[in-house]
Amino acid sequence: MLFALVCALLLPSACKNKDTIAPAPIDYKQEMREFVEEISQYAKAAKPGFFIIPQNGAELVSSTGEEGGPPDMNYLKAIDGNGQEDLFYGYNKDNQATPSKERTYLQSFLKLSHSNGNTILVTDYCVSHDKMDDSYAKNHAQGYVSFAADHRELDHIPTYPTPIFGENDQNIRTLSEVKNFLYLINPEQFASKAAFIQALRATNYDLLIMDLFFQNQLAFTAEEIAQLKQKANGGSRLLISYMSIGEAENYRYYWSSSWDSQKPSWLERENPDWPGNYKVKYWDQAWKKIIYGTEGSYLKKILDAGFDGVYLDIIDAFEYFE
Repeated sequence: MLFALVCALLLPSACKNKDTIAPAPIDYKQEMREFVEEISQYAKAAKPGFFIIPQNGAELVSSTGEEGGPPDMNYLKAIDGNGQEDLFYGYNKDNQATPSKERTYLQSFLKLSHSNGNTILVTDYCVSHDKMDDSYAKNHAQGYVSFAADHRELDHIPTYPTPIFGENDQNIRTLSEVKNFLYLINPEQFASKAAFIQALRATNYDLLIMDLFFQNQLAFTAEEIAQLKQKANGGSRLLISYMSIGEAENYRYYWSSSWDSQKPSWLERENPDWPGNYKVKYWDQAWKKIIYGTEGSYLKKILDAGFDGVYLDIIDAFEYFE
């Protein structure tokens, strides 16, 4: 009786059944790896040859997530490339060279992915023509494909260089054939969807990374996507759709107004740097169902529109939870 009283009043946690096991801690990097692998499996089953390209979070290519760690082959086989921002310019400030320490760190993972057959797509943020030239030259020397973005908002088609770096009239069917790309996911400067399509059709980029939606409202149709798959010079190119999987965006079709007052359990705080973007518990099944696996899922819409692949953003969301 005395023991029971002590347990009830003083030591409730210590007197639990000895068979009770505390939940294992979450391995946030591994949860993101598995999320990407699941997305890849679903997409490639629906459309063989569909490209999976995670942006940032390059640490995931190593099974330890650390420099010098062994390759995580399940993850590397699930992806077809790695996107990386700020490799040579923009890490601390746009138009400023990335410090050598950070650059060396990122390259240790990118080289691991590249050596396992994946294409590396680098977006450097620089405005000066000499730095844009330097970005293209340095990435090319590493065997990477790059885009020197003079607007971090990714809202227009740069006028420099002309012609674009690596311009060609070849038919591009695989990532390994890509010599250049355009990253344009914010079309606010275009007056209409038709104007946006016309501007892109007039370019000779081998690969376009764009959003499924025009100004977050009107989804591009399969017919419109097909129009964009031809370069102005007649060669064919690849179209890749942007999709954030590490944050929820309150301007997307899936957002419920009820979440503004009563957040679902998987929805975290707003990103102070990007208003309207919210961190998510990306390992939660409710969030995963929004992204893939159902008729109304984001990825299903991308597949139905006829894109050749998907550019997965906020892969480095694990940093928020670690």
